[in-house]
Amino acid sequence: MLLDINNIEKENIAAIDSEGGSVTYGEIINLAERIISSVPERALCFMQVENNVTSLSWVMASLLSRRIVPLILNAKIDEALYTNLIETYKPAYIWQNGTLNRTDNPFAPLYQDLSHLLPTSGSTGSPKLVRHCYDNIEAAGLNISTFFELKQNDRPLMVLPLYYTMGLSMVFSHLRVGATILITGRNMTDPIFWKFIKDERATSFTGVPYSFQILNLMRFFRMDLPDLELLTQGGGKMERELNLKFAEYCRDHGKRWIATYGQSECTARMAYLPAKWAVEKAGSIGIAVPNGELSLIDNDGDPITTPHTEGEMCYRGRNVTLGYASQYTDLERGDERHGFIRTGDLAYFDEDGCYYIVGRMGRFLKLFGMRIGLDECEQIIATDCQTESACVGTDEKMIVYITDATKTQQVKDALVEKTHIVATSFEIRVIPEIPKNEAGKKLFSKLENK
Repeated sequence: MLLDINNIEKENIAAIDSEGGSVTYGEIINLAERIISSVPERALCFMQVENNVTSLSWVMASLLSRRIVPLILNAKIDEALYTNLIETYKPAYIWQNGTLNRTDNPFAPLYQDLSHLLPTSGSTGSPKLVRHCYDNIEAAGLNISTFFELKQNDRPLMVLPLYYTMGLSMVFSHLRVGATILITGRNMTDPIFWKFIKDERATSFTGVPYSFQILNLMRFFRMDLPDLELLTQGGGKMERELNLKFAEYCRDHGKRWIATYGQSECTARMAYLPAKWAVEKAGSIGIAVPNGELSLIDNDGDPITTPHTEGEMCYRGRNVTLGYASQYTDLERGDERHGFIRTGDLAYFDEDGCYYIVGRMGRFLKLFGMRIGLDECEQIIATDCQTESACVGTDEKMIVYITDATKTQQVKDALVEKTHIVATSFEIRVIPEIPKNEAGKKLFSKLENK
C-alpha cells in the first residue's frame, strides 16, 4: 500500500486536531476500502479541505484507494474561481465536509498513475494545475522522512494548509514512519493553538517565513516548550536576520533548525540546509534532498561546475511531477518531465556544494508562503476593477502599478479578497501609463524606478 501505511499498527493514532478529533491508521485504511467499494472506476474529485482530521483522512484515503484522484482546494476558495475550475475540469465527484457527492459529469479518462492535483498559484485560482503521480508521493515520503530523521514517536504540529504542497508533504513523510500529526486550523495568536501544542506535546513545527515572524513577535524565545525538538522552514526566502535568530536559538537550546526549499512541481521539497550549517550558512537552501540532484546551467543550457557562478537551478529526482494541466483532457497525459525540471530560479553554489537563490526567472512571488501568480493578479484586477495593471515585487511585497487613481482601494480590496493575503502585502502605485513595447507587451523592467 502507498507509503507502506498497511505496515503501521492499525490502532496507532494517525492524526489529532485542535477541535478534539482523532483518526487511527486503521480507520484511514478502512475509509480507503469504502471508497473502492463505492466508486466504480477512477474518477476526478474536487475536495475543499480544512485543517482537521476529517479532511486529512479523506485526502489520504482517496490516495490510498487509487480510485479517487483529488484536486485539493481551500474550503474558502472564491466562488467564481471555484466555478471556473468546475467548468474547466468537470469532476465526477465533489467532496465537502465529509460527504462525497456524484456530479452529472461523466467519468473522464485519467492517466493510470495520476494521484492528485494541486493549483499552481496558491489561492489566485489559476486553472493551471500540477499533475502528481503515486511515485511522487512515495519519493516525497522517503526523501523528507530521511533528511528530517523522522520517527514513529514524532508528534509534528501542522499549521500549513492541507491544500498547500508543503503541508501535504508533511502528511506523506510523517505517515510513512507511523507518526501522529497534530493538525490545526487555529490562528497562531489563538490561546487554544498554544494549549494544543502543550497538551499534545508537539515535537516539531513547520512554517513559512510569516509563521516565524509571528513567533518572533509573540516572544517565542521565552516560551517553555520542552517537547519541541525540530523547527523547519520553507515556503520562500526568509529574512536572513530572522533566519539566523532561530538558527542560533535552536543551536543554543539543543534543538534543530532546518531550512528547506521546494516547489509544488517537485512534490514540495528539493533541498535542505543541514542543521550543522544552520548558523554558518544562514540564507542558503543547502543541498539536494536524499535521492535528488541539484545542478546549474548557463544561458546556453551548458552545466556550470564552478562555485559562485550564477545560473538557472535544475533538479532531478523521483519527486518531480508529471507536468501541468490546463483542461480536463490533459488529465490523460503521462509523464512529460521524466524526473527532471528547470526550476526557473537563479542560484549559485559554494565550495561545500550549498546552493543560494539569488533571483527568480518566473512571474510569481511567494507572499506569506503562498505562491501568487503575478499574471493572474493582473487578470483579477482587469476582471474585477476594469482597469489595466502591471504587477511586480519581491517575496516581501507585491507592487501593483495602475493608471487610474480612483481605483486604488478597489484594486487592493480585490486582491485581498481573491488571494486571502493581508492588505499590507500589496502596494498600489499610480503612474501615467503602463510601459509597453511595439507589440503591446508590458515592459516590467521599466517599472523598477517608478
